[in-house]
Amino acid sequence: MTVLSKKLSVISREALRRHFLALPPEDIRLRFGSALSEEALNAYVDKINFDDDAVFGVFDNNLKLTGVAHLALDPEHDAAELGVSVLPGHRSQGIGTALFKRAEAHARNHYIKILFMHCLAENQPMMHIASKSGMRVAVAGAGEADAHLELTPPDAANVANELVQERVALWDIAMKAQFLSAKQIAQAMAGKTS
Repeated sequence: MTVLSKKLSVISREALRRHFLALPPEDIRLRFGSALSEEALNAYVDKINFDDDAVFGVFDNNLKLTGVAHLALDPEHDAAELGVSVLPGHRSQGIGTALFKRAEAHARNHYIKILFMHCLAENQPMMHIASKSGMRVAVAGAGEADAHLELTPPDAANVANELVQERVALWDIAMKAQFLSAKQIAQAMAGKTS
């Protein structure tokens, strides 16, 4: 099954908020490196700059945001930092890897030379994705890990692939929205005839 990720915009801010608030406390600690309050998570979501950064999401059939990748671009230093989260119940389906690959392609297409991740060394899913993606991982004594990947310059195939992925993901969301709408109408009609 292909996992499709869509580039998100400012109109997705509330869906992002719901995604992060749905993460269990341990997942929040692993994603952000420490425990965060609801207020801190809200502040994080409010500060995401969709013009400068890239945020990608994977939606389920009910249009719930199940996986998120936040790529903080730093063009001045030719670098980008990546953070990924996937809701429980949606893991081990390739969502994290698909988000990583999408973010990597986007970074390449924006002439970023270094992609890095900072996480707790105990964050095994991220450590696994980093290792299988060819990132160099260094674990510090404090239980933290840094991973980086040197990116090759973009080529026409990479640019075209990202464009196609975005269009297919948009079509996928439109189809899910149509199906969900039809399902809701059918349920409403069934309720009126009962």
